Amino acid sequence: MLITVERVAATVGWALIGVLLLYVAIRLFDAVDPINYQAEIRQGNIAAGVVVAALIIATAAIIISVIVT
Repeated sequence: MLITVERVAATVGWALIGVLLLYVAIRLFDAVDPINYQAEIRQGNIAAGVVVAALIIATAAIIISVIVT
């Protein structure tokens, strides 16, 4: 199967869109939620790290499902 430049460009484009959407979602969550998760994680709060990790995984799953369909 021959991979064309158009397919590679489309894949890279969708990957960039997905990363951009994930970044926007994380920044929006930081703006809306009153807790400063970055400071909490720096202080060693594991629960804050778990919340941020769950947010990233859930948002990535939604973005992937939207891009695939």
